[in-house]
Amino acid sequence: MSTALEKPQIIAHIQKSLNYTVFESRWIPCSAKFVCMGNFARGTGVMQIYEIQHGELKLVKEIEKPKPIKCGTFGASSLQHRHLATGDFDGNLNVWNLEAPECPVYSVKAHKEIINAVDGVGGLGIGDGAPEIVTGSRDGTVKVWDSRQKDTPVVNMEPMEGEAKRDCWTVAFGHAFNDQDRCVCAGYDNGDIKLFDLRNMSLRWETNIKNGVCSVEFDRKDINMNKLVATSLEGKFHVFDMRTQHPSKGFASVSEKAHKSTVWQVRHLPQNRDIFMTSGGAGNLHLWKYEYPGQRTKKGSDDVDEGVAGSVNLLQNVTLSTQPISSLDWSPDKQGLCVSSSFDQSVRVLIVTKLN
Repeated sequence: MSTALEKPQIIAHIQKSLNYTVFESRWIPCSAKFVCMGNFARGTGVMQIYEIQHGELKLVKEIEKPKPIKCGTFGASSLQHRHLATGDFDGNLNVWNLEAPECPVYSVKAHKEIINAVDGVGGLGIGDGAPEIVTGSRDGTVKVWDSRQKDTPVVNMEPMEGEAKRDCWTVAFGHAFNDQDRCVCAGYDNGDIKLFDLRNMSLRWETNIKNGVCSVEFDRKDINMNKLVATSLEGKFHVFDMRTQHPSKGFASVSEKAHKSTVWQVRHLPQNRDIFMTSGGAGNLHLWKYEYPGQRTKKGSDDVDEGVAGSVNLLQNVTLSTQPISSLDWSPDKQGLCVSSSFDQSVRVLIVTKLN
């Protein structure tokens, strides 16, 4: 009994039913508020801002937009502005001032089809260099945008002439530890994972994990690449050690069969990069801890350094819903506070205990 109580517990603190399909929820930095994004049944987009007050959720603002909103990030905005960048079903990238959300402060027709995923870096004091937003779309392209530059992306990564266009499901920034270096990782519906080096404008590494890649995330965006987690359709996730890249073998990795269904998302704890949560298609959350091996590199048979993968331990799991938990976001300010949303049209505020 005592060991069960020593483990972290995942507690559903507040639950709220919504009258729309919610795709993503994000904490508004430096606040007790979060924003939910999705679409109404009538086909329009919605953003709702909620605040936690005395253990209840209070709706602060509801904003309706013409197109359903699929994804959003605060990552490219300053802590002063806290502008939300969103991607919609029509391929538009918009940046909103949530205090005055009538017109976007930046808007571009980023893609021909739906924007599935968006990530930001260089804002919120996270990652050196310019504030940038990366978008991944069903049209097969991954683009990097600087909101100070109108209409054209800073980088456009698309399939070669004659190559099949694969649906890009997930994108993430990493390696932004100085003003020059920066990487983007993208995951695709056929299991491809591609790592783009933005400094050299080159494809640095690619691999295939056999199943559609639902979510990728570096354990930290603003350090020399350390670890990358990729989750997939068949209930598996992979943790890659990104410190040592072997010329032919690439990065060492460990994989874990986590859920009985799709692993929709992975999110690392902002206060501890070795703890992360995965969300599943059967409405469950799994909390994991990565254990490093005794040595992270070894000499291979060719006398070249290669990485050594560690192991992952399940700390806790909980089932919250009968529907997929499609979105998860840790509070950057309060350790263990988390918001999740699922396809049962609910948003939940969770508290995870004993994380230190």
